[in-house]
Amino acid sequence: QVRLVESGGGLVQPGGSLRLSCAASGSSFPIYAMGWYRQAPGKQRELVAQIKSGGSTNYADSVKGRFTISRDNAKNTVYVQMNNLKPEDTAVYYCNQKTIVGSQIVDYWGQGTQVTVSS
Repeated sequence: QVRLVESGGGLVQPGGSLRLSCAASGSSFPIYAMGWYRQAPGKQRELVAQIKSGGSTNYADSVKGRFTISRDNAKNTVYVQMNNLKPEDTAVYYCNQKTIVGSQIVDYWGQGTQVTVSS
């Protein structure tokens, strides 16, 4: 069973930085991509950053130039370094793993970690 454990959230002042980590375990199928999504109160969950199995990355326009996603294959861990944080980055951040099962892509989610950007 796939398990995704996030860490690294917290309270930070505007302009500050945080690094989120997501340790993955239990996957016995090929992984298509891993990424981070976020959900602010009253809003839909949105993609923040994604890294595919081949190493290509994509980012939400709102975080380009400020967030960087990376992975450590040896540790089965994906990270997102978040710099120059803004109040609008405040949300619960969820780790996501897209796994290829037959002809389908199955999503797995972590429990979420709160990021609050406030002075």
